[in-house]
Amino acid sequence: MDLLFCMPGYEARSWLEAFQRALPEAQCRVWQPNDHAPAHYAAVWKPPAEALRGRAGLKAVFNLGAGVDAILDMVRREPDALAESVPLIRLEDAGMAEQMVEYVMYAALRYMRRFDEYERQRAAGRWAPLKARRPGDFPIAVLGLGQLGSAVAVALANAGFPVSGWSRTAKQLEGVRTFAGDDTISACIQGAKMLVNLLPSTPSTRGLIGKRILGGLADGAYLVNVARGTHVVESDLIDAISRGKLAGAMLDVFGEEPLPANHAFWREPRISITPHVSALTLLDESVEQIAEKIRAMERGETVGGIVDRVRGY
Repeated sequence: MDLLFCMPGYEARSWLEAFQRALPEAQCRVWQPNDHAPAHYAAVWKPPAEALRGRAGLKAVFNLGAGVDAILDMVRREPDALAESVPLIRLEDAGMAEQMVEYVMYAALRYMRRFDEYERQRAAGRWAPLKARRPGDFPIAVLGLGQLGSAVAVALANAGFPVSGWSRTAKQLEGVRTFAGDDTISACIQGAKMLVNLLPSTPSTRGLIGKRILGGLADGAYLVNVARGTHVVESDLIDAISRGKLAGAMLDVFGEEPLPANHAFWREPRISITPHVSALTLLDESVEQIAEKIRAMERGETVGGIVDRVRGY
């Protein structure tokens, strides 16, 4: 079989070598412009349309990440880039859930234990112990209960936080109060002291976290965004922080990446910024998962992670 690898802007050699080790029965190659040769499978991250268009014999495309918004946006712009009959398959966890849990747990504990306030006190040379807060009195709302969101919600609940979680379709998670459907999102986030965003990026979720959602949180709440920057209305977030409605935010994703040097977020000390590192794609785990799915498909078996292009995840 032929496996085509396309990850423009990234070091290809280590990925190609890993695919060759995991799939010795396959002929693996890195896509180059004007490569129109047949391929049975493609492993891609933000590929140009020409890498997939008209690819003879293509059985599936594997997205090298959990979020598929970039490739779906490309297909919406250029519908002929990937036939509807070719499954688009996302990574399922592959080591990302553990990283995401660590990131969000750090953000929750840092804010609940008031370390952000102590850091500002240190900068000002002030010694002023603050009133302690407990996890049981610190409700957290998680938007998006896919594999990563579910792992985060359960971990927070196991740490003693009251957790509510929202998703489009009904989910049952131990220790988590779950909500489903558009008409329940306000009830899910009402009074939460922290909002964690792990929604998929779809046309219906872009710009969702704005005045209405932020206004439903407890006064002095905190936003953690580890999904996509396009979910957040940036001007509404800045306004909520400047008015004191929100105490601050920890942001790992942005509408434009890298975040421009002149962006207002850099100048707001109550916003913590990380460069899209909350859950990195792990090479070995990702390659092994894709290899296993390719072998299963070759045996005629059904695999998980197939993207519903209408829903966007």
